[in-house]
Amino acid sequence: MLRAMSGQERQPTEEELRAAYEAELKKVRVEDVVVQTVLSLISLGGRKAGLAPGSEDERDPEQLRQAVEAVRTLLPLVEPALGPDAAKVRDAVSQLQLAYARIAGEPGERAAPEPAPSEGEEPSGPGPAQSSGRLWVPGQ
Repeated sequence: MLRAMSGQERQPTEEELRAAYEAELKKVRVEDVVVQTVLSLISLGGRKAGLAPGSEDERDPEQLRQAVEAVRTLLPLVEPALGPDAAKVRDAVSQLQLAYARIAGEPGERAAPEPAPSEGEEPSGPGPAQSSGRLWVPGQ
């Protein structure tokens, strides 16, 4: 009691720390770790796309591509756990895919977004997703 009153409590032993860690591991579900991984990859992908404020010098199309591919692979495993938030995650992945299409092949330069065609005007040439070769187009 004297120790507690003086503010000097003893440090837990290695065995106590291990037991506490084991107790916490029992509570963790794999899907929780996968969800956290997906969210971390989206956040990192945003930085590698230069979308986060102050991250423009971190742009790396290959790292962005890897982040997008990893999320696309993991997302089906956790969509049920995400519930209604799955739509927000899919939207974030779509934004990263669009960013990749804009910056792929242009290392070192910030790609400007393509201007939208005027109403009634047909877009000229393939869009960024199609020209990247990642969009499946029937008959092509």
